[in-house]
Amino acid sequence: MPSIASMHTAASPEHEGRKETPATGRPHPHNNDVAEQIGPRLPGAIYQNVDGRFEVLSLVTNPADAAQLLRRDSARWAVIVRDTLRPDGQPFAVGSVWTTSDYLIRPARTTYAPAA
Repeated sequence: MPSIASMHTAASPEHEGRKETPATGRPHPHNNDVAEQIGPRLPGAIYQNVDGRFEVLSLVTNPADAAQLLRRDSARWAVIVRDTLRPDGQPFAVGSVWTTSDYLIRPARTTYAPAA
């Protein structure tokens, strides 16, 4: 029968809530799916959730800039939004992941619209 110490050290990474890194040394693909975390929140999109209705003004994908905006060292991206339900809504940064409770009202602009 194996000792308790050997059973403890042989615990799988899944048991600890972590995934193994591939032999290439790159991070696990799950950790790199920033686009999935951001969802359809690209500039020009409007989405709604329980907190309000937001227009996406800018997407920040530079981790250093995102960390500074969100005041969180682990930030990899940030979305700058404005609450359209508030007449005095000021732009602010969010770092929350897109979930099933978020609802896209208007997709992002995909083409350039010339000025009149």
